[in-house]
Amino acid sequence: MTSPPGFSAQTLSVLAALCDQPSQWQHGYALAKQTGLKSGTLYPILIRLADRGMVEACWQDESEPGRPRRHLYRLTPEGLASATAALAEVTPEVKVQARASLSPRRRLSTQG
Repeated sequence: MTSPPGFSAQTLSVLAALCDQPSQWQHGYALAKQTGLKSGTLYPILIRLADRGMVEACWQDESEPGRPRRHLYRLTPEGLASATAALAEVTPEVKVQARASLSPRRRLSTQG
């Protein structure tokens, strides 16, 4: 099972999740639920993608009283192009693995 240089299967699952709504800001928590990744895996991936200029991050403007502000993430135009190209190049096995991690049915079956 091989993935494009520089992208692990976990990173590809994050890119796939971000590609589903590329212009929308998304919370890390929502991305964690969508990908099934733990925060210790997800947030370093998001930081690396931001360092590469593929993802932009910002603080949520309005937070609910009593809640801390949260970071929001979305793909940059360059990030969308790179993510689309990377996802197109993956082997079928990696593509299935990346997409399967986005499936709510798979998450339910592995929790049992």
